[in-house]
Amino acid sequence: MPNLSFAGLLDGGWRQLAFEHFRDGITVHWLLRGGPVEPSVAILNYQPGAGVPRHRHVGLETIVVIEGIQSDENGEYAAGSVILNPVGTEHSVWTEKGCVVLIQWDLPVIILGEEK
Repeated sequence: MPNLSFAGLLDGGWRQLAFEHFRDGITVHWLLRGGPVEPSVAILNYQPGAGVPRHRHVGLETIVVIEGIQSDENGEYAAGSVILNPVGTEHSVWTEKGCVVLIQWDLPVIILGEEK
């Protein structure tokens, strides 16, 4: 398979992408959709107040905040932030005013808690 290239995503080009439902208040555009044992890369668009309940990472997750602010128990991450969630870490994620992130995960997470 040739490498994949996505020009202009960080400069607002993500707005031209087609999104689908991912979770309540969150839509997704898959850049590379893996499977249960394969990495995935996506753009997630969180509506104001949306979040993901407490979950455990069984593979490395890398997040780049493109717009807005994403929060977890460790802090708030504004546009331009890079967050690494190594294997074994746990947290929940939310946004007060909405955000857009580029996310890569080696393996799907295990949801531990109820919706926030």
